[in-house]
Amino acid sequence: MSAGTTAVVLAGGKGSRMGGQVKKQYMQLNGRPLLAYCLETFENSPEVDDIILVCGEGDETWCREQIVRKYGFTKIRKITVGGKERYHSVWNGLKAAENCGIVMIHDGARPFVTESMLKRLLAGVQETGACIAAVPVKDTIKMADQDQLVEETLPRQKLWAVQTPQVFSYELAYQAYEKLLGAGESGEGRDDAALSGITDDAMVVELLGDARVKLVEGSYDNLKITTPEDLDLAEQILKKKN
Repeated sequence: MSAGTTAVVLAGGKGSRMGGQVKKQYMQLNGRPLLAYCLETFENSPEVDDIILVCGEGDETWCREQIVRKYGFTKIRKITVGGKERYHSVWNGLKAAENCGIVMIHDGARPFVTESMLKRLLAGVQETGACIAAVPVKDTIKMADQDQLVEETLPRQKLWAVQTPQVFSYELAYQAYEKLLGAGESGEGRDDAALSGITDDAMVVELLGDARVKLVEGSYDNLKITTPEDLDLAEQILKKKN
């Protein structure tokens, strides 16, 4: 793989499950926007060369002034606009990354990514070209039918809860997303049903790339802020870290 690691940070979600008028990635956590926490980790990491920030349409100026300038993030070399769905935003971020060697794709609503996690991921991606953070599930998982009756109890020892960052060789990720979205950003050539099942970047590589995806240890603290209860938990984790 060629040199150069770019972090693509996704901050374009609407956060409808959080309620309120402020998008979840901009909500305050101990006096700072949620988004600033993960950006700080990428900014301070010697493993990361630069950052692409993918924000919602119309948020570019706010991000530039209230995130990049206010907190002195010098590695953010480009702010680009996301798309209708997450996979559109990732695709826009990949195009903006412009042929780096390795790309880290991360949800801006996960504030507690760590430097040690980044190192594990970068070691793992050297093996197959695709590596994702994950943790073993703690609960018993059952698969249900359409009537919510149990069909199968899945073997817990084989199950992992997937997180971000998800790390790939740039060429692998770019080519897989290019195949996913067809000729254009709108996903021409694939129907909505085919696209609706895509929930993370590893799925795109699993379906359309030529690599096995390696799981490496993430952290149970590396939660994604989705509901108000998650924000309360994040405050507790932050107090523990401090």
